Amino acid sequence: MQMALVLVLGSALASAPAVENLIKKLAGVPKKPAGAVAFVTVISAICCFINWGFGLIIGALLAKEVAKKIKGLDYRLIIAAAYSGFIVWHSGISGSIPLSLTSLGEDGTVANTGGSVTATVSTADTIFSAWNLIMVLIIIVVITIVNAAMHPAPEDVVSIDPKLLEDAPEPEKKKPSTPAEKIENSMIMSYIVVLLGVVYIIYYFWSAATTGSGILNALTLNIVNLIFLVLGIALHKTPIGYVNAIMGAAESAGGIILQFPFYAGIQGMMTTAGASGVSLAGAISNAFVSISTQRTFPVFCYLAAGIVNFFVPSGGGQWSVQGPIMMPAGQALGVSPAVTAMGIAWGDAWTNMLQPFWALPALGIAGLGARDIMGYCVIVLIVGGIVTALGFLFIVPLFTW
Repeated sequence: MQMALVLVLGSALASAPAVENLIKKLAGVPKKPAGAVAFVTVISAICCFINWGFGLIIGALLAKEVAKKIKGLDYRLIIAAAYSGFIVWHSGISGSIPLSLTSLGEDGTVANTGGSVTATVSTADTIFSAWNLIMVLIIIVVITIVNAAMHPAPEDVVSIDPKLLEDAPEPEKKKPSTPAEKIENSMIMSYIVVLLGVVYIIYYFWSAATTGSGILNALTLNIVNLIFLVLGIALHKTPIGYVNAIMGAAESAGGIILQFPFYAGIQGMMTTAGASGVSLAGAISNAFVSISTQRTFPVFCYLAAGIVNFFVPSGGGQWSVQGPIMMPAGQALGVSPAVTAMGIAWGDAWTNMLQPFWALPALGIAGLGARDIMGYCVIVLIVGGIVTALGFLFIVPLFTW
């Protein structure tokens, strides 16, 4: 439910009139095809870092607007560029793994850590750590250059008629007549809710700051979702406007919601121990643990997570599969819980480039199929994998040893 809300609330915010107007203005910035691809990559990655649901939709909408304006632009590549920003989502503010480390369970340990983590881990040590931000910046720069370089020669470009990208005209709004219609079209009702939400959010972070836990340690998936809920209501202005936005966003999330029960079944098969007492996920993870040292463990943790992600593409699901195995192993090797957890998080996001599960909303907006963008995404997968692995091998030790 939390993951569905991240997508739905982020999508609803992206469809707000003020955001759509900003997207149209941004679409006029690039002037050439390669520059357009680079621009969409950067904006998509930044938005995915803020909120992956918001970023997926913003990237696709921006790509469509840019495609309307620039002749000779390869439509497949611009949509792939919009999706490629997703490679940094789990290192960002809506990352389910780093946010799960900020609270303890009833047993006094962080959930899914095999009892090895008995104190909360602040997002200052994960999402907002210097090494993580440096790796995010490097990845965004690298994939931006790679995506721009992949733009085909003019004779090989697959473009699209801009007329096909025009949105259907909005139905004419009728004037509210009944008391109920007047209430649901009242900005006053929305801003009462917004005011209550803002007051609570300020109180929540003020309490965290004054009690010593710290603002960064107070970030959770629930508070991130609440912030996007309040922002969405504010920017859509009226209750009925936000209701309609949520309905549209929920429709785009339908395919993902449907697949979650099946991936839960796959997760069960991955985690159920066989006759040897070891599960398939455990065997994959243990294979990497057995050949690891303190320096190489984060890299192998990242690679193992990338493999497991093909079977369990949900970040939270992957955490429940690998966390109980990798976290105690990392602790035994002297690797900090923050680094081990972010190794899993980065690996989960990495192979999403070859896993079309999360591309469904963007593809739906673009009117494309997974095969149309997969070739480009494979290149991002290979280059991003090499760069991130090197980051865990050489950048992370500079800040954590």
